[in-house]
Amino acid sequence: MNEMEIDTPLENTPRSLAAAVGATVLLEACGGGGASGNGSANNPTPTPAAEASLLASYEAARFLQHAQFSSSEAEIAAIKLQGASAWLDEQMALTSSTGGYDWLMQRGYGAIDKNRFYEMEYQSNYMAWYQIMAAPDGVRRRMALALSEFFVVGGAGVSTISWPMFVMGAYWDVLCKNAFGNFRTLLGDITLNIGMGEYLNTLGNQKEDVASGRLPDENYAREVMQLFTIGLLQLNLDGTPKLGTNGQPIETFTQVDVSNLARVFTGYESDNSEGYSQSAVAPTYSLRNVGYTRRPMVLNANRHSNLRAEFLGVVVEAGTDGKAALKTALDTLFNHPNVGPFFGRQMIQRLVCSDPTPAYVARVATVFNNNGKGERGDLAAVFKAILLDTEATSASGLTSTTFGKLREPMVRTAQWARTFKATSLKGTWKIGNPNYSAVDALGQSPMQSPSVFNFFRPGYVPPSTAMALSKATAPEFQLVNESTTASYINYLQNFLYQGMWVRAPELITSPDTATPTDGPDIVPDYSAEMALVGNPTALINRLNLLLCAGQLSAETVAMMVNALSYDNPSTENAKRGHVAKAIMFVMCCAEYLVQK
Repeated sequence: MNEMEIDTPLENTPRSLAAAVGATVLLEACGGGGASGNGSANNPTPTPAAEASLLASYEAARFLQHAQFSSSEAEIAAIKLQGASAWLDEQMALTSSTGGYDWLMQRGYGAIDKNRFYEMEYQSNYMAWYQIMAAPDGVRRRMALALSEFFVVGGAGVSTISWPMFVMGAYWDVLCKNAFGNFRTLLGDITLNIGMGEYLNTLGNQKEDVASGRLPDENYAREVMQLFTIGLLQLNLDGTPKLGTNGQPIETFTQVDVSNLARVFTGYESDNSEGYSQSAVAPTYSLRNVGYTRRPMVLNANRHSNLRAEFLGVVVEAGTDGKAALKTALDTLFNHPNVGPFFGRQMIQRLVCSDPTPAYVARVATVFNNNGKGERGDLAAVFKAILLDTEATSASGLTSTTFGKLREPMVRTAQWARTFKATSLKGTWKIGNPNYSAVDALGQSPMQSPSVFNFFRPGYVPPSTAMALSKATAPEFQLVNESTTASYINYLQNFLYQGMWVRAPELITSPDTATPTDGPDIVPDYSAEMALVGNPTALINRLNLLLCAGQLSAETVAMMVNALSYDNPSTENAKRGHVAKAIMFVMCCAEYLVQK
């Protein structure tokens, strides 16, 4: 392989490799059929070529599971043939597939009728889950999901304006469109996006008024610095805090900076040039047509502050045109030396490693600052640097106690759907928000963060753990407790066998009462796995490759194979249940949950 050469001896490779190779060579073809019986006794002794091929498959699957949601046999083969760098370039060059706004429109949610879709937000769950579970451009969608946890807009925070599901669809589209563009363009687009405007109060934000005592809202001014660009502390290139002469970290901004910057974000309103319609249910009222949700906010100069604004060492003089003031503000933030390490570290956390080394952060920040062609903020170059870095691809990470990350619950679900080619039989993808139940909740749903601080904080260190002793960050563990651990298992049990249950799957709405058509609608294709029933070694080895990139230990594989060996399913339903049980074993074990 070009970018991911295998240069380690067998004993230093993924922990289950020796057992997997010794048991079967069926994975040489990335998941082809295996021998009959219980597996290992009937398989030939592997050749060095078979061992090398399986190693390369594991490495390819590992890369794929960082770069997107899943790793199919065809994609593993493509990585082995092309090399990771060329494959990634090819994926990044793909035109973005159908976006959130258009997807909702295609399914009829733009109708003004008795359903009152213009008041509803929860269908944005269907849109977002489809995007991460089935949209064809998985790499772009994976990067967009990572961006959605940095530039956060949560669905509940936009539900008070009209067409909130389309607001969320349009915001998702901004992230997808800019995923491989430039950070400065993305920053400008999210700043003027109607969803972000509603979520952090730029929409309708007005200039100061001496008579009433009104001051510009400071919400976006604070968060665009604290969360979206420079953070709270001045950083070195490697993401470590700069220290002052007193030995203490240096803050990046003050309350005065916030108050002055807030003046720049005044006067912005929705673009209602498409006009209005009447709501469909009495009492009727004037309703903005849905297209406003994807047009940038427009400036009303009469509501924009004309006061002098000084922030981060830059001055916007009194009376400066609002658009010019905004450009100065965003250019200042974009060019701040903190952005590369601040943004880069969090993208590493989302994709590869919860506690990246300073050296890893510095390499990524260097690419943010200059992509090698003199361009700052090239997101395609940044993501490529993250995914192809030696710390992301080296076999040493597989045995390191400090490398890796907990797979996010929604990423696990997306991986299941993509690995087993899940489809919505009726095409509605009516997946509810899986946060609501304390019994069988997933704990996450895309673009449904409870606050602007995401589902978890990037600096979270699990208390009273070994990680706390070394102050190692592990953000996803903020979601983990006794309740969420049990509810995740219950959540899996609800759909691994037959698929995800949906009420009236043929309808775009869900009736309040049961209907004759209630039942599984989002269903997986387990045909390849069902062909391996009766050969538990081959089945677990296949799942180990596709779900874990070979990271199950030999001991874990042996336990799973032993447990499955007691089954002797003969009917199609029993075989399906057998496969579901095997997937359950894998998706609940620690070696799957912690992704290396």
